[in-house]
Amino acid sequence: MSQQSVSAASVPSSSPQLQVADQLLALLRDTATEPRPDVRLEALTLAVAADLPVLLWGEPGIGKTAALTQLAAALDLPLTTVIASVHEPSDFAGLPIVGDDPAEQGVPMAPPDWAVRMVGAGRGLLFLDELSTATPAVQAALLRLVLERRIGSLRLPPEVRIVAAANPRSSAADGWELSAPLANRFVHLRWTHDHEVVVRGLGGTWPTATLPRLDPERLPAAVDFARRAVCGLLAARPGLVHRLPTTETQRGGPWPSPRSWEMTLRLIAFATAADATRDALSELVRGTVGDGPGLELLAGVDRMDLPDPETLLADPAGAELPERGDLRQAALDGVVAAVRGRPERQRWDAAWALLVRAVETGAPDLVVVPATTLATLRREDWEVPESIERLAGVVSLSRRADRAADRAAARTVTAGRAGR
Repeated sequence: MSQQSVSAASVPSSSPQLQVADQLLALLRDTATEPRPDVRLEALTLAVAADLPVLLWGEPGIGKTAALTQLAAALDLPLTTVIASVHEPSDFAGLPIVGDDPAEQGVPMAPPDWAVRMVGAGRGLLFLDELSTATPAVQAALLRLVLERRIGSLRLPPEVRIVAAANPRSSAADGWELSAPLANRFVHLRWTHDHEVVVRGLGGTWPTATLPRLDPERLPAAVDFARRAVCGLLAARPGLVHRLPTTETQRGGPWPSPRSWEMTLRLIAFATAADATRDALSELVRGTVGDGPGLELLAGVDRMDLPDPETLLADPAGAELPERGDLRQAALDGVVAAVRGRPERQRWDAAWALLVRAVETGAPDLVVVPATTLATLRREDWEVPESIERLAGVVSLSRRADRAADRAAARTVTAGRAGR
């Protein structure tokens, strides 16, 4: 018997039990996806479409890595995972390679193999994991990669998207606070679990991750809307243009700067063109410039979405009022303010007709304050329109309910005092 046949005979064949185990593992990995509203996933895919680096913050085991794996598969992007905490700064800045004539040719910085493969593929999803356990020196080396997409002397293709993940310092292994320059380059998203999504996913069906559908006809208007929203806020609040947080922990999160405002403007434009939900836009805006400035901007965006009071007064019967209660209240208050600014009998009657429509299409209690204010604008020679009669019961009922609530609160206070 030859040496070759002895060697082949000495290699054991795969165990039948391991083959069965592999079949079982394949069945466990065989999952499906379904369209399902998910604010976190919507915000993530919107930021990825906008080509902005995203940083997912979440406790260990919450599913950040699994979400990125599923996202890459759904978008048909090759996934490259790099554990930032196990690399040296030179791994991202590039390793110096001395050539034949350094004095003439210089010393090029060689990129790592994974970057070379991404350039060869021309596209992909780069996942920087464990970012909060990377040393400050490694975080500094990552600045150029995250902002300029350069690593060594290599530039990543435009179709490469960057997503990172980090654990809060309290739950990270030997964690560091993120440096302010690096943190300001990311859209920060809080990644938490939804028990219904987890249960259904473990049952074999996960939410579908899809890029937002941008309406080509809305692109110019979306850009104009985003610019007016951001510039309008910063013109009124110049102190928000750049506000470096005072504590190290806050500097490691989202905070306002010209860079993060530019990112916010891009996100608003993409969200508008894609008709994204307000909840997703809220997550993105607050995750880019912080909660305080983000909420101010969102309030301004809401006001920009309000219908023009003059348009509502021109056709009260066909008026389209906002569905959200706070926006509907603001729209009605705007109509009353418009009548106060130019009080005319026809406009006053139209405002009453609009309040009737508001009662017919939404919560009646929202018209109480506008109706009370509008009644005070009546001139002596103006006849009371019939529509007021239709609203009288609503206003009276609301006031009786308010008085009943006040009496109940008073009884509760009195009983509490008596029990002392």
